[in-house]
Amino acid sequence: MALNVELLESSFAQIKVNSLEVTKRFYTLLFTDYPEVQPLFANTHMEKQGKQLFQSLVFTVNNLRKPDALSDALRGLGTRHVQYGVLPQHYPMVGSSLLKAFELSLGTAWTPDVQQAWIEAYEVVAQLMLEGADYSPERLMPTVVK
Repeated sequence: MALNVELLESSFAQIKVNSLEVTKRFYTLLFTDYPEVQPLFANTHMEKQGKQLFQSLVFTVNNLRKPDALSDALRGLGTRHVQYGVLPQHYPMVGSSLLKAFELSLGTAWTPDVQQAWIEAYEVVAQLMLEGADYSPERLMPTVVK
């Protein structure tokens, strides 16, 4: 699937202007729509987390034209997210909340084409992150020492 890189870059340029608002809105939507994920953030400094999230988004959009580098980075990000307790079923929740936050940020600039471009981009990002994640039973359930 070929991503609409130009549309992703131009719409993200508008989103970047309100990065703090977008990340706050994202976490509000995520915790409101999917309260079951809130425990994953119990020991998280949310302002720092929001900045890290946005830095990851900036990195992703800035590297859309460098698929090899981006793929490796996203697989690594997926690996790290397993350590935080993120499970495969959390990815659609995050995607839904992120796209809603983008839609609210862009307002009338959130067109059907922009929406489709971001849906496709998130699907690719999530797939790459999941490829990097190890959800083997021994990884998820540490062995009990007898």
